[in-house]
Amino acid sequence: MLETSDLIEPVYPAATVVLMRDCKEGIEVLLVQRNKAVQHMGGMWVFPGGKVDEADYPGDRNEYQAAVNAAIRETREEAGLSVTADQLVYLSHWTTPEGAKKRFATWFFLAILDDEQEVQVDGGEIARHRWAEPSAALAESQDLGHPLRLMPPSYVSLSDIADCQTCAEAQRRVAERDAIIYAPRIAFVEGGICFLYAGDAGYSDSNLDVKGRRHRLYMINDQLEYIRQL
Repeated sequence: MLETSDLIEPVYPAATVVLMRDCKEGIEVLLVQRNKAVQHMGGMWVFPGGKVDEADYPGDRNEYQAAVNAAIRETREEAGLSVTADQLVYLSHWTTPEGAKKRFATWFFLAILDDEQEVQVDGGEIARHRWAEPSAALAESQDLGHPLRLMPPSYVSLSDIADCQTCAEAQRRVAERDAIIYAPRIAFVEGGICFLYAGDAGYSDSNLDVKGRRHRLYMINDQLEYIRQL
């Protein structure tokens, strides 16, 4: 007989870094594509990141510091880039919805890459990389004929800074507010799913039709639409 503890889905701590650089048109962010052969999110375009390892934890077991350490390590391992704790600005925290095959509690950080480091992916777990303007990446992900595909956390993170003209502007925006906590609740709609986030009028009971504020993302027929009207 299964014990109650055997039925609880494990939630793995993880960390991700949204790396930015200034360009003539505004800002660019680094996206890396996971190898299509990888079981989890194979073929998806994401930001450098991964699970928090045991070695990432400091002596006092501080979870936030472990996430910072993991973010630095994963950026080095997946993109060949060196960043420091001082460069990381806490952007958001995402918890995978209940019922998913694999769940993560992920710290998202924003960082400016202001030197001449060259991206070097390993060709294994990470197949390729590209720098892209946030607005361009969002538009490409909406084109069903384009190979760029984004998961909701990546789509929302890009949407958050897509209107910024410089990395400094994006950094200020994030640094001057509290990190946004995303613990999605799911509601099924025709052709797909709606993820409800804290602040949405329907968040408490997954009611899509209740009047009031909106903070949600629709995933319908492989297309995403993020709505934030708070």
